[in-house]
Amino acid sequence: MKISENLPAIGVTTFLILGLGLAIYRFDASPANAVIVSVRVPELSTTALAGKKKYDDYCAACHGENGAGTEQGPPLVYDTYNPGHHADQAFFLAAKTGVKSHHWRFGNMPPQPQAKEREIAKIVRYIRELQTANGIFFKKHQM
Repeated sequence: MKISENLPAIGVTTFLILGLGLAIYRFDASPANAVIVSVRVPELSTTALAGKKKYDDYCAACHGENGAGTEQGPPLVYDTYNPGHHADQAFFLAAKTGVKSHHWRFGNMPPQPQAKEREIAKIVRYIRELQTANGIFFKKHQM
């Protein structure tokens, strides 16, 4: 048999192998928990440490370890979430009522009814301490 007779089969096989390789690469190169921003973690206050525990329970699956973001949710250690643009109350409202997608491509955030007010307050303290350690401070929001 001549090679030229097998060219169509070789072409199809090569195409399938390359396509499978590309699919595996894209899946592996973009894991759901990919970090979006780099976060420096400071020594945390007692309240923030308690907030970290609750954050890890309620928020980290989407917003990433230490608020670094993932493919499922935006980073919270990001200037968009500085206290002048998103006051502490915004975090309480987000947990209670959810959030319609507006800053990011991640879709709507569902309410988190399991999060209690005192837990949310500790989570906010944790996020604010991370933000401060990463140079994110109050900036007056201007429309």
